[in-house]
Amino acid sequence: MDGDVRLLGINDLGACQRLAEDREWGREDHKWRFLFSVGDVYGVEDGDGELAGTVVCTPYGKDVAAISMVLVAKRFERRGLGARLMRHAMDNCRTASICLTATEYGRPLYERLGFRSVGLCTTYKGVSDGPSGRGVSVPVEAADMAAVHALDTEVFGADRSQLVAGLPSFCETLRVVRGETGILGYGGAWRNDDRVVVGPVMAQDAETALTLVEEVVPEGPIRLDVDHRHPELIAWAEEHGLRPAFTTTIMEYGDPVANDPSRLFLPVAQALG
Repeated sequence: MDGDVRLLGINDLGACQRLAEDREWGREDHKWRFLFSVGDVYGVEDGDGELAGTVVCTPYGKDVAAISMVLVAKRFERRGLGARLMRHAMDNCRTASICLTATEYGRPLYERLGFRSVGLCTTYKGVSDGPSGRGVSVPVEAADMAAVHALDTEVFGADRSQLVAGLPSFCETLRVVRGETGILGYGGAWRNDDRVVVGPVMAQDAETALTLVEEVVPEGPIRLDVDHRHPELIAWAEEHGLRPAFTTTIMEYGDPVANDPSRLFLPVAQALG
């Protein structure tokens, strides 16, 4: 594969989705559009003008970047294209740290590139009966967003201003828990094809986090990406009939990410941290 890696635009969305379907992923239209709005989507074409591979780098200032959507068409497997795309993204991130979530299939490649494992994440899927909370949280208001941004920056360890600003329109539901000292936590849920992903959830403690989960979770099929450092969320998922679908490895490259996993309960998406 000799084509140049180039920056893609929203007009390339259909080609990205065809590539994802080639790898037996969903079309994930809502997610792809958000990635295009907050990150840099790179791709390389084959000789017929179709995408042979993609990678997304979402930088958060100069501190951290999230790499995701590393896709290589089946017909170009094991030709070094994945490594080439990764190196291109890593060279263009220009951040002190890079994070990603690796499948078992992709992890050996990332290890060869110097990524190290820092944790595990299990995806739980099931069907929810709908919100069951006590009304502790309230829908986010415009006046809350500065405090949500400040909490997100403190917990994630990098300024994700563009991502946070997009959450009210990206999420179907976005709620906050207010306290005497300000925002104690925020949580959202967004639709990905025929299932709702619960996240992000950031909170000062597990009780607040679980309250947010119970008050943003919709009725119907849901998904939670649970870091193993949060057994209380694993217990909640199992108690509500959700079952583990697969486990991925949380990986970092460069400087350790200066985040606070104890308060980062659920990511926006595995693709975004």
